[in-house]
Amino acid sequence: MKLSPLRFRRWFLVLLCVAVSGVFIARLMDIQIINAHEYRRMLEAHHVSTQTIRAVRGEIVDRNMRPITVNRMGYDVILDWAWLPGGAARNDVILRLIELCERLGIEWIDNLPISKSEPYYILPESGPAMDRLRSSLNLQPYATAEDAMFQLVHHRFGLEELPAHRQRQIAGIRYEMDQRAFSVVNAVYTFATDVPRDAAIHIMEHSHILPGVDIMESAIRHHVDGRMAPHIIGHVGPIYREELEALVGMGYAMDDIIGKAGVEQAFESVLRGINGRREIHQERGRGVIMTLESEPPIPGNTVVLTLDIDMQNILQDALRDQIYHLQATAPPGQGREANAGAAAVIDTRTGEILALATYPSYDLSTYRQDFAYLASQTTLTPLVNRALHGEYAPGSVFKPIVALAGMRAGISPTTSFPCRRNFPVGTHVFTCLGYHGHISLHRAMAVSCNIYFYEIGRRIGIDAIDHVAYMMGLGVPTGIEIPERIGQRSNPESKLRIMDEQWFEGDLIQTSIGQLLHGYTPLQLANYTATIANRGRRMDLTIVREVRDYSQQSVVEGFEFEPRVASEMTDIPPEAFEALVDSMVAASRPGGTAAMVFGWYPIDVASKTGTPETAGLPNSAFAAFAPAQEPEIAIAIIIEQGWHGFTGAPVARAVFDHHFGFTPPPAPRSSADSEPESSSTDGEQTESAAG
Repeated sequence: MKLSPLRFRRWFLVLLCVAVSGVFIARLMDIQIINAHEYRRMLEAHHVSTQTIRAVRGEIVDRNMRPITVNRMGYDVILDWAWLPGGAARNDVILRLIELCERLGIEWIDNLPISKSEPYYILPESGPAMDRLRSSLNLQPYATAEDAMFQLVHHRFGLEELPAHRQRQIAGIRYEMDQRAFSVVNAVYTFATDVPRDAAIHIMEHSHILPGVDIMESAIRHHVDGRMAPHIIGHVGPIYREELEALVGMGYAMDDIIGKAGVEQAFESVLRGINGRREIHQERGRGVIMTLESEPPIPGNTVVLTLDIDMQNILQDALRDQIYHLQATAPPGQGREANAGAAAVIDTRTGEILALATYPSYDLSTYRQDFAYLASQTTLTPLVNRALHGEYAPGSVFKPIVALAGMRAGISPTTSFPCRRNFPVGTHVFTCLGYHGHISLHRAMAVSCNIYFYEIGRRIGIDAIDHVAYMMGLGVPTGIEIPERIGQRSNPESKLRIMDEQWFEGDLIQTSIGQLLHGYTPLQLANYTATIANRGRRMDLTIVREVRDYSQQSVVEGFEFEPRVASEMTDIPPEAFEALVDSMVAASRPGGTAAMVFGWYPIDVASKTGTPETAGLPNSAFAAFAPAQEPEIAIAIIIEQGWHGFTGAPVARAVFDHHFGFTPPPAPRSSADSEPESSSTDGEQTESAAG
């Protein structure tokens, strides 16, 4: 029977579909059943992986473009998920790698917050890390280090058959893998960083017994001098599981590094570059057969700081040397116990921070190796950034604010008050450590007479003082781009909040000489001093001058930093500021509290000393700016347990000598100059006051 053309086409299509389906079915049977083993072997033999090309992180330089934190090429030991065996075999590979690294002297990454030998204990200052470990193991908040190790060894990683020290080593690595979400998705785990080239070659020579272990060339963060401003520069570190959720939308991968503190953290968005990608084609037995770069990396930008390396080093050395000098020469109970401090230097004209020093300090180059020791130093706390996070009573360094508040309220700088050592308030008698007779501003500031400032405080009240303190930048943010404490002013609100007590007249008296509840950072004190130098104009402070591209050839748009005025005290007449500055210059000249250091200095230095009381021995506080009439830089120094206010003055002199380019001969010292009338403790009285 002859088929019609339409039916013929239908049957043809049906037969064609059957034939094609038959071919596909036959092919699937060949792949899935007949030759499945061969195809599986071929698949396993040829592996294509996508590897991240880490972008070079931007560098950090000082104001003169001198390098502080840069990059150099190095080698990392990595583990590749695609080739690393699972189960017990994974522990075997890690153990062989550990043994090889021990012979080569290579340190590997281990952030397990537990001691590395028995009896196990929680490492000092590792509370958050230990909480994270307990949570990952579903342990109670009170679980001990022994409890955690038992879970890691017996239930998490199957390490029971190994010696105890090997259990701890492998547990630390496997736990870090978990924290870094090492998986088929995050297929590269960094085992060790900055491995010497010879060691890297040696590891590759043992690749036949280390499946999944590889060497990757990478940019290593390098600190030209790790001792230079480590608290300010900060450090970088790995991204952990709990951080990834917030960062993955910003383009981060699990094997990236990120700024953890300081400038590295605050300017993460401009320092980090954009990672690239490459495809790695590998065959078992032949290694890498082809590499294709699909997306080239884009390097990060260069952050230009306002810091001056030379001045930073001079400030750090001078602060350290002065503390050593006090420990060696000061009488017991009067400075010999000095053991810590901080200082800040500001360009008064722009608000640029030229130097920030903290003592004791540490070395960024060995931060990771030294961390356990540094964290265990709970008395001196070298990891604390005292310049930005230490809150100190200013003592008599606060008196210029009271003087300004008095002149703002109409008290003439020539008005004198009688100082007879005693100042009764209710049933309590406050004292001055000198007997000055009738005294006005000029001499009261020079000898730091308490009675003069008690009297002004009682006449104008706390609100008038607190207003000027606020306008001068005390207890408010300075503008610096990295985290800081903002401190607190001593006033009725802070007393009610902290002590839940009412305000009494005696509190006003103590506040007038910088005691009671005052607490400010050295940077705030330097900014307040710079505001006096600027005759009431307070600048926003900055630690960054500009951001440039990686080649440092052009400024990144939107990152040019211009001087910014935060506030101006227009309600205080210029002549009031001139009178105040003259009185602070008198404090530096013969007869003043800082005469021992600045009595014969070639330029006029406006200064104020202070000896604020603490729960222990008194601190030393010193603030100054120069030249007095055309100011360029301001400085504030705190020496913990330094006793006399003038003990910070040599630190300021070292900075001024460097900045102005001269070192005058030592000034002759006499008892009259070294011990001002008001007393060696700057005339401060800090007894507790009741209303």
